[in-house]
Amino acid sequence: MALTKILIVDDNKKNAELLEAYLIPLEADVTIAPDGIEALKMIEQDKPDLILLDIMMPRMSGFEVCRRIKGSESYRDIVVVLVTALTDAGDIERGVDCGADEFLSKPIQKNELISRVRTLLRIKRTHCGNELEKNADLYGRNGKRFPVTTNLACDFRRQPCISHASRLA
Repeated sequence: MALTKILIVDDNKKNAELLEAYLIPLEADVTIAPDGIEALKMIEQDKPDLILLDIMMPRMSGFEVCRRIKGSESYRDIVVVLVTALTDAGDIERGVDCGADEFLSKPIQKNELISRVRTLLRIKRTHCGNELEKNADLYGRNGKRFPVTTNLACDFRRQPCISHASRLA
């Protein structure tokens, strides 16, 4: 079985290394990108299963990186977790609008990070392995591909787990 691939995107090297150290118990293949532009290049070369994405970065914000990932047919199934010190409701709404699957607030707590990453990866495996097959008609009606965006998990501190589309409605 292949190792889970996790990409950490943070312009602060110490923050990225701390997240990497926290993820050691998961025995994942962890790589680090110093900014959003490098992250997009790395994704093209080796698609990760999950991305821990800082929001406030130079060159390209985490919001923009997330929007590009979720707007891509090839990459929209990557789980994107926004890692942020931002707490304003408008920032959370902006994250939802760009397609983020989850939010983690800084300072990151090791146990919370590991728990959420494990849960998100388990849901992704179940979702990709079962739901896409069961709901294939959503992808192929009349020969067209319809984008189906699901929020794989939610921030349990804010509200019960509901779909991304329901939160936007």
